[in-house]
Amino acid sequence: MIDLIFRLMYNIYMDTKQIDYILELAKTQNFNRAAENLFMSQSTLTYQIKKVERQLKFKLFDRSAKGAMLTPAGKQFCSALRSIKEQLKKAVEQGQNFSKKYSDNIVIGMPTRSCIYFLPQAIKEFSKKYPSVSVTPIFNDFYHPEEFLKGNQDIFFTFDNEMKHVPETKLIHLYTSKIYLITKKDDVLTKKKIVKIKNLKGRTLMIGGGSPIQLRNLQQKIINSIDINYFNSQNHDTTLTNIAADKGICLTPGFFQDYSNEFAWNKFDCEEKFECYLCVHTSDKRESLKEFITILQNIYKEK
Repeated sequence: MIDLIFRLMYNIYMDTKQIDYILELAKTQNFNRAAENLFMSQSTLTYQIKKVERQLKFKLFDRSAKGAMLTPAGKQFCSALRSIKEQLKKAVEQGQNFSKKYSDNIVIGMPTRSCIYFLPQAIKEFSKKYPSVSVTPIFNDFYHPEEFLKGNQDIFFTFDNEMKHVPETKLIHLYTSKIYLITKKDDVLTKKKIVKIKNLKGRTLMIGGGSPIQLRNLQQKIINSIDINYFNSQNHDTTLTNIAADKGICLTPGFFQDYSNEFAWNKFDCEEKFECYLCVHTSDKRESLKEFITILQNIYKEK
């Protein structure tokens, strides 16, 4: 309902004053009293309410000698309007607070786990050089760059040149991510410096869960080459839950690591790897953006 009203506000140019008119009349249930509280004439208020109702194409109020009562549709509409008014108030306050402290903002879209450990370090270092520039992380999926392509994000985390053919964008290499075997910390495989395919014989491997093609190919190679049990896991969080419950182990790209030390990340002997990139808009020439990317590159290089 709120999304609908936002669209209506855009399409019919409904302004905040009209919201106040509707909510005040809903509160007082009387045109004369509402007009007095709004410091306007009763005829003007009546005109404004009728105008909005024509644009909405449904009645907000039932008029009678007793006053103006909300229709069932009007009650629902006013409930959403109150929420919108509160959101607008918060948006104004946030904007005012932001403008007092920052002169610019960099929006970066990254997978959650890739942000948890490295991104705070980068933001902290960047803030020392550019205290007036804010960095806003948006936790998203690297398979869905829609918000970046709309211009709502300045930096987008991706890998293996998936965005290389997108016009007016540029890829900047961040780091190379290898594939690891995740087990519980007391698993016998943690004693090996590098886990090999043959070491997985007889174990249960979780596969699927939206795995990128490099990982799917490796999973299939293992299934075809040794005696191993396997089952599909819905997503990475489900996989981690199953590992903790002793239901299996899994292979995963290093960029999923959150450095929580809850599981063992074992080096795995394979050629498959992921080249991770930051994608930016070629039109964005800000020095602050370049500096932030350089800081990210240096932090990931050190690790």
